Amino acid sequence: MVKKSSMAAAAEELGPAPGIQAAIAAASCCAKRGTRHTSGPGNPLNALPLGKLGALPISARGRAGLTYLKASQWRVGAGLGGAPGEVTGRQPPIAWGGGALRATGQLARSSEWRLVRSSDRWDNSEAAVRLSEGAGLRGAMIRRVLPHGLGRGLLTRRPGTRRGGFSLDWDGKVSEIKKKIKSILPGTPCDVLPDTSHLPPEHSDVVVVGGGVLGLSVAYWLKQLENRRGGMRVLVVERDHTYSQASTGLSVGGICQQFSLPENIQLSLFSASFLRNINEYLAVTNAPPLDLQFNPSGYLLLASEKDAAAMESNVKVQKQEGAKVCLMSPDQLRNKFPWINTEGVALASYGMENEGWFDPWCLLHGLRQKLMSMGVFFCQGEVTRFVTSSQRMMTTDDEMVTLKSIHEVHVKMDHSLEYQPVECAIVINAAGAWSAQIAALAGIGKGPPGTLQGTKLPVEPRKRYVYVWHCPQGPGLETPLVADTSGAYFRREGLGSNYLGGRSPAEEEEPDPANLEVDHDFFQEKVWPHLALRVPAFETLKVQTAWAGYYDYNTFDQNGVVGPHPLVVNMYFATGFSGHGLQQAPGVGRAVAEMILEGSFQTIDLSPFLFNRFYLGEKTQENNIM
Repeated sequence: MVKKSSMAAAAEELGPAPGIQAAIAAASCCAKRGTRHTSGPGNPLNALPLGKLGALPISARGRAGLTYLKASQWRVGAGLGGAPGEVTGRQPPIAWGGGALRATGQLARSSEWRLVRSSDRWDNSEAAVRLSEGAGLRGAMIRRVLPHGLGRGLLTRRPGTRRGGFSLDWDGKVSEIKKKIKSILPGTPCDVLPDTSHLPPEHSDVVVVGGGVLGLSVAYWLKQLENRRGGMRVLVVERDHTYSQASTGLSVGGICQQFSLPENIQLSLFSASFLRNINEYLAVTNAPPLDLQFNPSGYLLLASEKDAAAMESNVKVQKQEGAKVCLMSPDQLRNKFPWINTEGVALASYGMENEGWFDPWCLLHGLRQKLMSMGVFFCQGEVTRFVTSSQRMMTTDDEMVTLKSIHEVHVKMDHSLEYQPVECAIVINAAGAWSAQIAALAGIGKGPPGTLQGTKLPVEPRKRYVYVWHCPQGPGLETPLVADTSGAYFRREGLGSNYLGGRSPAEEEEPDPANLEVDHDFFQEKVWPHLALRVPAFETLKVQTAWAGYYDYNTFDQNGVVGPHPLVVNMYFATGFSGHGLQQAPGVGRAVAEMILEGSFQTIDLSPFLFNRFYLGEKTQENNIM
């Protein structure tokens, strides 16, 4: 009995596929003679379906023998004794179809495979194999291998296949492979390490608690006025990264100078200049310019006979500070705004310049974008604790007081029970309606009643409703923001005969601030009757939508709190503006930064807004609060 050669046995196993018998014969012949088969039209190997080469037995007799390599014996040759793109194994080198794929003779397990390049999308489940760019390799593979049914499935071993069974997965793990490559390349972040980008830094010179416009403004001016560029590390902590309940985004976006206090008038005048030149302050390289959509229609405040004298006095102060405001009689009012009913109106004041409304979201976005370009850190989380050191000392009035200094802030991560400690030198309390809670964490107000240590920050959340209605017969495009004698107010919203407005409730009518649900009965009973009286066209208005937001309401005198606390010496305030914090944020931020960097207010003296007034009982009352 004649013993069949291994090639003949393989031929029988593969069956009568066209060209297989001739290919095996040619390969066997070459192996016996020690010659190498080359590519050519008459070469039977070119007709061999390479998808079946894996079934051929090992033939190690000769350089051109077809060699079956197990999965554990394949390896990309770069750095392992073979040229880049070559597959190395235990057997002598082989050549398929004129040299498209070669083996050079080193054992390597599949766990040792490496990627040469992934652009050709050859995937072996551990790394993608790229054939070299050399002449006769890449071109030969395209011309000879693909026409012969390579398809999907030469180099990838799928789960469930036996060792040595391979298929080609072109799309399955490309993204994972790219991530692995990036993690091992020099100069790129390693994906194996946990992502800590959401965590605050362990050390920061200044921690700003509250990421609304007031907190962002303080951070901006600290970086803008610092002596050495990049010398101060600033961290902004905001618990609501969506700003869904932030006072900034829920405000009506108004700005005016018609206040009763010179300090508030000066703050609003500076803010008007800041907003007019916003792109000079907040421009970022390669970012589009900011468009605040400012509407300069002004404010129109109406006064009854009882309040007319106070309005005259306020306008006199406003003009002295540089505001462009004029007084109007009822007749002048009717001539300029014929849609208004002047019943019960004795006097009106009208802002002719630097007054109107703008998009608060645009200002918020512009500040955040600028701060990120300046290197300010942002963190989503909630401040839950201050670690302080204290020192007791005697005042000039022979009163023993305890001075505290915050040196560590604990930030609780969102959706987590863990916290991150941040060592710091200064804390800015710009937490808006919740700033009293932040102050209490530092021990402010936790002392005997009537003492400085026992004086609380008198700021609390007050809920305010904003209603939007449609009225086709309503006032035209020149309509200013109108504040009625009753306290109700309204302004136009866009170009589609829409208006928005509301009214601050009386003290006994204050709604529960536990949530932001809207009371629609409040509009029907407390707002709409006053609107319909003042503007008869509003008799037929239809409410479209409504929302509620928070005032950081200062129950003491409805004015802001700015500057350091007298006992917690490194906590600074920027809060308590009772509804006008948005429009005064640029000036307040600059004032707080000046106090920190220079030790005193430089441009606008805000000493009347210091915390001490609550202990001394000296009110800085602002009368024009809507």
